[in-house]
Amino acid sequence: MAQTRAPEYDHFLVLFLVFAMFVVSSGDGVGVNWGTMSTHHLPADNVVQMLRENRFNKLKLFEADKKILDALVGSDIEVMLAIPNYMLLEMSEDPGAAASWVYANVSSYFYTGGVNIKYVAVGNEPFLRTYNNTYRYITLPALKNIQQALNDAGLGSKVKATVPFNADIYNSPESNPVPSAGDFRDEVKDLTIGIIQFLHLNNAPFTVNIYPFLSLYGNDYFPVDFAFFEGTNKPIRDGSLLYTNVFDANFDTLVWSLDKAGYPDMHIIVGEVGWPTDGDKNANIENAKKFSQGLLKHVLSGAGTPARKGTIDVYLFSLLDENAKSIAPGNFERHWGIFEYDGKPKYELDLSGKMKNKGLAPVEGVAYMPRRWCVLNPHADDFEELPDSIDYACSLSDCTALGYGSSCNHLTVEGNASYAFNMYYQMNSQESWNCDFSGLAMVTDEDPSDDHCQFPVMIAHGYSLLLRGGILDTLLAVVGQCIVFALLLC
Repeated sequence: MAQTRAPEYDHFLVLFLVFAMFVVSSGDGVGVNWGTMSTHHLPADNVVQMLRENRFNKLKLFEADKKILDALVGSDIEVMLAIPNYMLLEMSEDPGAAASWVYANVSSYFYTGGVNIKYVAVGNEPFLRTYNNTYRYITLPALKNIQQALNDAGLGSKVKATVPFNADIYNSPESNPVPSAGDFRDEVKDLTIGIIQFLHLNNAPFTVNIYPFLSLYGNDYFPVDFAFFEGTNKPIRDGSLLYTNVFDANFDTLVWSLDKAGYPDMHIIVGEVGWPTDGDKNANIENAKKFSQGLLKHVLSGAGTPARKGTIDVYLFSLLDENAKSIAPGNFERHWGIFEYDGKPKYELDLSGKMKNKGLAPVEGVAYMPRRWCVLNPHADDFEELPDSIDYACSLSDCTALGYGSSCNHLTVEGNASYAFNMYYQMNSQESWNCDFSGLAMVTDEDPSDDHCQFPVMIAHGYSLLLRGGILDTLLAVVGQCIVFALLLC
């Protein structure tokens, strides 16, 4: 005979299930960086819907983009919102400018059902060596003014200002290259500790960007398996601790550096970590999947690192490919995305860290330009201007897939020309006058792609990078591309 449950039991069960759902949904989860250095942008609403479907519950933005912030309203995705480096000087000198920025981009969205902003990232890697001290002495004043503005707005207990650093601010000496010997670089040590003290005073985290790929990219003798999470034939022993991957070794070098500064228990956020899929011999989909899945299994397991146990707070880099990023560091800079430029996932990834072959949901409702491509005209007979035409096309588009070790490196000279012409044509919105090149190019409706090299058709949604990101950003991207293609022609 079936038993009848008391109404009180049903009420308790409902409350329990609601509570259980809340616990699951409000866990540490996985964050992701959404960069927007692209010539054409997916509709922000569609991307946010994709984030929710894939259960990304944390997001890091590199600037306060109104379209993205508006799309995030009501999503409950936790947001780290950044102030770009070019604004640091103004923020450091003018508390009023800091207050205005906080009002426009944090207070205005911080309401019940608004945007769940938790952190403000003040700058991005401001102590990076290649910046030649540009931001060294203005970062802490800017940080203080932003946190004060948050406090004055009544948000200081809920929104914390932090500074995402590059991992080059700390190291271990060559004479003793183990994590426990690590410390902050001498030339930035005092300034870094000053920032750490301020972060600690305000109960804010230390944020660092760690890139195992760059260890492999910059050193042909670096052991490949040490860049991943599947064990290594050459582990590093540091006293009683054993390191089998470079991520842990890098992270714990920071742990020891913080310990020596007097802050052994400071919370650490890994603001960027990922693996590119093109632009270098080690940048491919297979390696990216291997790294990303191994990373998530590792950081979400609770095992932590040899020197610090527990779940590690990470933001994957990056959400989408960005075809207008500067490639000064390398061609791979435009290929960090877990998703293609059009929101299609590049590989399966289980965001729970359980290593299941789970597909990611794509961005839905993507509109494309007509299926046509710009290629080398087979009837052309005067090729005197071809090298200059290819150089011009690449300098104003994205030819990084043609570089050594990249997905389109196998193309013939004619194929290289077609790829360059098509990228210029697509990134300039398929305007007819952008597929001529003194009669060397023509438009075709036959897809020139092969099994390894994709000739893309651009998405229909977009707006000018010049109007959006500024002339300086665009010039940096153009100059970087010129350098790379000059090497390609050698």
